[in-house]
Parts: sequence; structure tokens; C-alpha cells
Amino acid sequence: MTTLHTLQNILVRDYDLEREQLAPGTLLASLNMDSLSLLELMFKIEDKFAVKITGDTPTNLVTVNDVVVYIDGLLAAAPPSAAASTPKMHAPL
Repeated sequence: MTTLHTLQNILVRDYDLEREQLAPGTLLASLNMDSLSLLELMFKIEDKFAVKITGDTPTNLVTVNDVVVYIDGLLAAAPPSAAASTPKMHAPL
């Protein structure tokens, strides 16, 4: 499943939007996404994509594709899974 498809699923499910409204070039403002809605969406993105958003909510997200690119950037910067990054314990000599 692509990032776009997953984001569309969130928007359809939680914001009562139609998938046809959610083309990559669609303006978030045309979906009635104000700053509060965008903040709420960031929490949903953190949960769904298992990423951590640090700092302020981005203000340069204008289109659906901007959000996709933002999520892909978060995923690329995310550390490996906790299981993979946990140091292995060695038995004492």
C-alpha cells in the first residue's frame, strides 16, 4: 500500500471525505482542512505510520501530495525498528 493510499484511507475514514476528492494535487484548503484539522491529522499520521513528528506542525503543506512527501520524509528519517536497533546482550565470559 502506498503512502498516498494510506493517507487517503485516513482522510476518508476520519474526515468523511470521498476518495475521488483526494487526488495528489488537491488543495487541503478545498477539503476544509484548517490548522486544527492538520494538527489532528499529524497525530493520526504518527499513529498509522509509527513515526514521531517533532517540532511544530508543518505550515508548508498545501496539497495532498505535500502531506505524502512529508510522510515519506518522516519514514526515511525514522530509526530502524526498536527490535533491530536493540543491542544484543552477550553472555559473560
